[in-house]
Amino acid sequence: MRTLTVELGTRSYPIMIGQSLLGRPEAWTPYLKGRQVLVVSNETVAPLYLETVRDSLAEFQHDSLILPDGEQFKTLDTVERIFDQLLQQRYGRDCTLIALGGGVIGDMTGFASACYQRGVAFLQLPTTLLAQVDSSVGGKTGVNHPLGKNMIGAFHQPCAVVADTATLNTLPDRELRAGLAEVIKYGLIADAGFLVWLESHIDSLLAREPTLLAEAIEISCRTKARIVAADEREQGQRALLNLGHTFGHAIETGMGYGKWLHGEAVAAGMLMAAEFSHQIGMLSADAVARVHRLLTRAGLPTTAPAELDAEQFLELMSVDKKVQAGRLRLVLMRDIGQASVETEFDDDQLHRTLSEFPRSDRAPV
Repeated sequence: MRTLTVELGTRSYPIMIGQSLLGRPEAWTPYLKGRQVLVVSNETVAPLYLETVRDSLAEFQHDSLILPDGEQFKTLDTVERIFDQLLQQRYGRDCTLIALGGGVIGDMTGFASACYQRGVAFLQLPTTLLAQVDSSVGGKTGVNHPLGKNMIGAFHQPCAVVADTATLNTLPDRELRAGLAEVIKYGLIADAGFLVWLESHIDSLLAREPTLLAEAIEISCRTKARIVAADEREQGQRALLNLGHTFGHAIETGMGYGKWLHGEAVAAGMLMAAEFSHQIGMLSADAVARVHRLLTRAGLPTTAPAELDAEQFLELMSVDKKVQAGRLRLVLMRDIGQASVETEFDDDQLHRTLSEFPRSDRAPV
């Protein structure tokens, strides 16, 4: 087992990475608060791993709640079901919620724990690559709104993150590829050497070579833990973690939640960000080509949906958490491994980039 720490003073917590951790209660149950535990999962993950988790909780008073699976269910109505269970079972302020699933379950469970009795503990058991390298770490929780992704939420850190790499064996290929988009992001924003490593090992990662997957997860989590420790509430450098996300969230919202996986939309968004960075003189054409090649090799989208034109993109992008004083902020690239948040750019050039970016009428599969 590899262990990292998100350094946040008295709220610091471990990230544990290893095989078959769900069935090792001695590794993670010491981080649970109190004796009441509610495990929140979904219809896809629960049949695979809920029994193992509940066996690990034999010494606790525990219940489970199984929610529908999919980004389209990441709503306030679904979170209401978590509150219903907590209240009906008379859960106290000293309870712990456990998120067993991917990013949607983690975000909703974290948000419910941030709100219930003004804040209770929660623990992340991420079962997708995307959740293990990104969404389970850092305390961003929330739900979607029809007008904007993740626009309703709270910062609420978990008490621990337990990334059981064995759960990736049951992950569909499409979900694995989507998770690799967030892994690639870390190389693009902060670690040029890691991107070189990914270029050398992408085929083995797609083949689920366990040692390399664990290494990719550890490197990704180490980068995110460092950034979160320095800027927990995204007042500065944490915004760099959103490379491609403003473009990608527009795709997710515009196409309808669930049509594109989050990682797929981020992949296309990262290439859009790279292309715009090149068009305004920040990034070389060779760097853009490297981004394109790696995303292609990872089986990720490198085109935008044909259904969204430039005007629709801009309208959707205007409803974004990074908008300040009515001005859109974009995470752009200066080089491989170097990104920055920019507000001063040519709006006409952004429109041209969005207009000229390649389109496809085929949704990712």
